[in-house]
Amino acid sequence: MMEIWNRHFECMDRDELKKVQSERLRTTVERIYFNVPFYRHKMQEAGLGPESIKNIDDISKLPFTTKTDLRDNYPFGLFAVPMSEIVRLHATSGTTGKPTVVGYTRNDISTWSEVIARTLTAAGATRNDFIQIAYGYGLFTGGLGLHYGGEKIGASVIPVSGGNTTRQIQLMHDFGTTILACTPSYALFIAEALQESGINRDELKLKAGVFGAEPWTENMRREIEDKLRIKAIDIYGLSEVIGPGVASECSFQNGLHINEDHFYPEIVDPVTLKVLPEGAIGELVFTTITKEGLPLIRYRTRDLTRLTYEKCRCGRTFVRMEKCFGRSDDMLIIRGVNLFPSQIETVLLEMSEIKPHYRIIVDRVNNLDTLELQVEVDEVFFQDKISQLQILTEKLQDNLDKAIGLTVKVTLVEPKTIERSEGKAKRVIDKRKY
Repeated sequence: MMEIWNRHFECMDRDELKKVQSERLRTTVERIYFNVPFYRHKMQEAGLGPESIKNIDDISKLPFTTKTDLRDNYPFGLFAVPMSEIVRLHATSGTTGKPTVVGYTRNDISTWSEVIARTLTAAGATRNDFIQIAYGYGLFTGGLGLHYGGEKIGASVIPVSGGNTTRQIQLMHDFGTTILACTPSYALFIAEALQESGINRDELKLKAGVFGAEPWTENMRREIEDKLRIKAIDIYGLSEVIGPGVASECSFQNGLHINEDHFYPEIVDPVTLKVLPEGAIGELVFTTITKEGLPLIRYRTRDLTRLTYEKCRCGRTFVRMEKCFGRSDDMLIIRGVNLFPSQIETVLLEMSEIKPHYRIIVDRVNNLDTLELQVEVDEVFFQDKISQLQILTEKLQDNLDKAIGLTVKVTLVEPKTIERSEGKAKRVIDKRKY
């Protein structure tokens, strides 16, 4: 039988789960109404009081929350408990404005450990595993989030943090790491460095990886699994909601199970904000129904996906979300065409001649949007006739034109030309001035 960390909740009957969600939502709404002026004001504007929310079906009456709301209330304005009850603070990088600050009570930390224990167990981890955490520690939620969950299941946690790839590989070899936790782009970087390290892959005990914190395609998954010879498991989370642990795949890799006894999901139209039916693609929205420090009501993630409530073969009854198709706020509009970077990555990873390292550069010349793709190819193409490069360039341009309907200037570059990332990969540079 497949291991499940918390069978009581993860396999709960849907009607019973709905009762749990309803009770927890009522408690959360009372907490925010009486303790968070921002939410009290928004609810009063909508003519709502705590008594207006009787069960989970009433959630659509409640107002949405956005990242802007968190920044406008920086740093602690949305906290629902006194600071004396906050035992941990995390924050986003704030590269596009003020950072968003997240506060955790002791119960919140316990919840976080619980959902990560579920995540790691779903990936095949047990108390006998060695989990190497190569997510960054510090204000970023990745490192410490995985850390406490790993300890909760009784595994041996290796808190190496991000970077220093040579050391990462050495520790994998010497400590017998069985599970790697990092961003998918860094996993590829490690795979590349492993080939050059002199350490044979057969000397490693790696069996699985839990990868998240950035979008990645099915083709990229295959690339990681082939190069590292592991099962690559997708995990999903947002610092604002709790961090990693919001949702994760099981070994069937057929959608990410959302821990909906803690995080209630909805799919809405990103323009009209109307709730969409099951199976429709739209923006993912979360309401935290157990968080104490920073409870969020109908938080707009900007991630585009869809949900299925069909029971998974693993036995879990939680709703599953598909891998995110992109972000509503990451979408590029090029000459009137909507484009997601993941569409380009899908084309690249279908071509064996192309390496999985690329950069998209968007600019505006003479009032016309331009799109350039810089992508690494094998060194052999630069040792042969120029015609080989030309043929490959034209092939890639043709494949991109068919897939995205846009003319792309393709620039093929030698291996190691494009800067590597030991965290989240920066794929897009938009130079346009609006």
